[in-house]
Amino acid sequence: MLIRKAYKFKLEPTADQTARLAVLCGHARFVWNHGLRLCLSNLDAGEKVPSAYDMNKQLTLWKKELELEWLKDAYTDNLQQKLADLHKAWLRCFNKSLAAERPRFKKKSDNKDTIRFVNFNKYCSLKGKQVKLPSKLGWLKFRKSQEIIGTIKNCTVSSKAGNWYISFQVEQEIDDPRHPATSAIGLDMGIAKFVTQSDGKFHKPLNAYRKHEKRLACEQRKLSKKTKFSSNWRKQKQKVQRIHSRITNCRKDFLQKTSTVISKNHAMIAIEDLRVANMSKSAKGNAVEHGKNVKAKSGLNKSILDQGWYEFRRQLEYKQRWNGGIVVAVPAHYTSQACPCCDHVSRDNRKTQAEFACVSCGFSENADTVGAINVLERGHRLIACGESALAA
Repeated sequence: MLIRKAYKFKLEPTADQTARLAVLCGHARFVWNHGLRLCLSNLDAGEKVPSAYDMNKQLTLWKKELELEWLKDAYTDNLQQKLADLHKAWLRCFNKSLAAERPRFKKKSDNKDTIRFVNFNKYCSLKGKQVKLPSKLGWLKFRKSQEIIGTIKNCTVSSKAGNWYISFQVEQEIDDPRHPATSAIGLDMGIAKFVTQSDGKFHKPLNAYRKHEKRLACEQRKLSKKTKFSSNWRKQKQKVQRIHSRITNCRKDFLQKTSTVISKNHAMIAIEDLRVANMSKSAKGNAVEHGKNVKAKSGLNKSILDQGWYEFRRQLEYKQRWNGGIVVAVPAHYTSQACPCCDHVSRDNRKTQAEFACVSCGFSENADTVGAINVLERGHRLIACGESALAA
């Protein structure tokens, strides 16, 4: 079995290397925006979005233009990869099942630049805690916290909150995995409890954004009072970016640890097929029809997006694939209102947020646990019969 993994480390470039990386990222950002303008003009003219191959041919023409001669100093692979990423972003946008937004123009102030170096074995080298990259970068030091196992196919250099990182994508050939566990579990996602298992166990939420919300708001107020693009404004913006980065890192660490524990202990995992984008839509309404309970819905949306449900499901899926297990996504309709004993579905079964009491047979249990039990039962039905797994 061939699997792909990524190893990410913090880079420690010199001042000259930092300046060169910033220039290369600027080249890639410009090409993304230039390619996006070309795509939008094609759409406005009623034509198709150009393919990555067509945009690469345009790149050759851009370099010949007098006002864009400076693109010759760029590393061509970085630019071609950025245009390939742009094409993939359009494909995701046109895929209705993904409900992805249109690609957006990149800003230097976003401080989220990335460049990719392909054909690693041909153009790059790795020696101890140093990596050699082309385009006048030379050997760069990085914090090697673990050994890189597998064949390195490419590497991506990224900038975030004033720091530089490098990610190595590797391919590993492993034997067909066989999961050590034999148990199956159903998961009910929530806010008061991040995830509740069908065996009654649950994991408390981290709420990374909520923990840093007041501090973030304070620093953002300070930023709003600075003169835009001044030296003090840039310093304050970096403070805000560091808080955002900390929130992201805390959430990722929590999701990785939680998904690893569940994946290692259960061969089959049934999870709700949640549409997070629909669940977190704004209730503000418009000028004609004003929304209801806008403030309460806004707070709920913050809590939903703070959990990282989609990322949690993504991690479970690839970890189960590596461990030899499976993940089954089932419809979430009425999982908290259906009785697992008599299959009676009623809103009256769940009169409170925490307690479930069936009005038909009298079965009572924690509402989140009941939801997880129903998710597991639908997962079994989906695998055995291929049914839609909706409650009758």
